[in-house]
Amino acid sequence: MTNFDAVPEDWKSALAVIAHPDDMEYGAAAAVARWTRQGKSIAYVLVTDGEAGISAMEPPVVGPLRREEQVAACQVVGVVDVEFLGMPDGLIEEGIGLRAALCTVIRTQRPDVVLSINFRDSWGGPSWNHPDHRAVGRSLLDAVRDAGNPWVFPEAGEAWDGVQFVAFSGSPEAGHAVDVTETFEAGVASLACHQLYLDNLDGDMASPDAFLRGPAESIGEAFGVELAAAFEIIR
Repeated sequence: MTNFDAVPEDWKSALAVIAHPDDMEYGAAAAVARWTRQGKSIAYVLVTDGEAGISAMEPPVVGPLRREEQVAACQVVGVVDVEFLGMPDGLIEEGIGLRAALCTVIRTQRPDVVLSINFRDSWGGPSWNHPDHRAVGRSLLDAVRDAGNPWVFPEAGEAWDGVQFVAFSGSPEAGHAVDVTETFEAGVASLACHQLYLDNLDGDMASPDAFLRGPAESIGEAFGVELAAAFEIIR
């Protein structure tokens, strides 16, 4: 079983950048709750509203509801700064436009750490990751570098090269972990706020505790604690 190093916690602020409402809640919200309880400041940026995520409902109806659920989910784990970029769900393209938008939010927020979810092609094994996750994650890494270069996207604000690392939840290449034993229930409650989405799922993904507990126990065993969340860290 993989042995994990501890996620560094010698930072004060983080910016979570994800493609859809519920992305952070499927595994990383308990870690966010731990860090906000430590007094760290964490802001969220959602690239889309997740409006195309429910096939039985039309996007103009779904989008505003999922925004509301995301704001509620953030409040459960101590996050009040939530921004939506309003890009089209399912159609995010990696490239200059997305890099510029993400560079702008990084320079505006000026975080010590950036958080996101798995951008790899796979979740591990015979699986295929969502195109929005892949596009956002890869462009995010580029945007962190862009943010530190004053000659790239100068219209995006004053350069910021203070990001120590980017941490991706749910990655098959995770090598770091954080103890979430005391905040696991907050993570479950945060995911439970996405009731509209959960009501349209089947199996374990529709049950926040059932979906989150098994991986948290497995990672915790490898990390030497009861429950833990894993991250791939790129510096």
